Amino acid sequence: MIRFIHTADIHFGMENYGRIDPVTGVHTRLLDFVQSLNICITYAIEQHVDFFLFCGDAYKTHHPSQMQQRFFVECFLRLYEAKIPVVIIVGNHDNPLSVGKAHALNLFDQLPFDGFYVFEKPGIYELQTKSGPIAIVGIPWPTRNILALNATIKGQSAQDITEYIVGAVSHLINQFSVQLDPKIPALLAGHLTVSNGVFSGSEKKAIYGTDPLFLPSQLAIAPFDYVALGHLHRFQNLNPSGVPLIYSGSIDRIDFGERKEKKGFVDVIIQTKGVIDYNFIEIPIRPFLQFEVFLKLGNPTQQIIDVLAKNDLNNAVVKIIYHIHDADKEQVNLPAIEKACSSAYYIAGIIPQSEPKIRLKRSDGCIVNSPVGLDFNAQLSWYFDLKPETKSRKEIFLKKINDLLQDP
Repeated sequence: MIRFIHTADIHFGMENYGRIDPVTGVHTRLLDFVQSLNICITYAIEQHVDFFLFCGDAYKTHHPSQMQQRFFVECFLRLYEAKIPVVIIVGNHDNPLSVGKAHALNLFDQLPFDGFYVFEKPGIYELQTKSGPIAIVGIPWPTRNILALNATIKGQSAQDITEYIVGAVSHLINQFSVQLDPKIPALLAGHLTVSNGVFSGSEKKAIYGTDPLFLPSQLAIAPFDYVALGHLHRFQNLNPSGVPLIYSGSIDRIDFGERKEKKGFVDVIIQTKGVIDYNFIEIPIRPFLQFEVFLKLGNPTQQIIDVLAKNDLNNAVVKIIYHIHDADKEQVNLPAIEKACSSAYYIAGIIPQSEPKIRLKRSDGCIVNSPVGLDFNAQLSWYFDLKPETKSRKEIFLKKINDLLQDP
């Protein structure tokens, strides 16, 4: 039995909705992400797993700050000290845009001791764990930098190159698969986009993006027992009737699009060759609460406060969107609403939404506002009343207009 943790998309450096912590001098959202990663690592150590698999995107960018790198290395060194091997797949956020530059995870490939195995190019590695060997095929984020492009594809369109990359990677995976020992467990680990995957925060399928797209049938193949993926931030199994094709999802919320999603990692147990058990382990993270309030006429501030009072805002990131009648716009007391959110960790926004006024110009160039809620005839009557020369003949105009509308 081989047991491992599958995680991805740590994204140190995503510092939306926070502030500098006065005690440490570190951004509070970075501290949130560090806490989430440490929860995952503590679980791995307590469960005595055989190895720890990270499927890419350690940072927000490929040039992280020294503080972000320090926290990341400190977290992963906890695994080294617990004698848990760490397998790392390089993701798209870890990759530099320029050829020849080091990727953000290159440090772990340069450490002068064993325990870290970095896939910066597609390859096979047979990991010897305390419970036995496991074959790992690693596929980092596919770029032209890591694949030898055919001379005939150079100079072609971006779409042609993307299709070539998909074909080349799929061919590599098939080549690697036939080299594996069918008697030992096998794992495909990658930072890839699968065509039926769902982006985090929406129901938008990955097929609408611009990434190289892989079909489940190109990845969930024999002799792999489990396919571990990073890149999409929602936990999901894209091949429920066959070899598990799993995105672990991100370890913390990136923005409000992910406010309803659970975040965590996957605990995977390969009982024997072909017999897999996996469980999603949820991490307790900071809540993101979004309130959409449709206000009635009169006292809009109290209506918003009443909605907030029904919810636990403690340590939450809060966003309020309120739909308001134009006549009540000036009556909203923002300081009072902010006071009602005093227990919240951060107010991301208090955002008004209202129907725009209808603005007409008179003949003298002055702008007038049309009343709201009038029917067609009442609007015409109001308009004709604006000018003395039309007001006196209003009834005639209204009759003519209605006669024209009724004429087939």
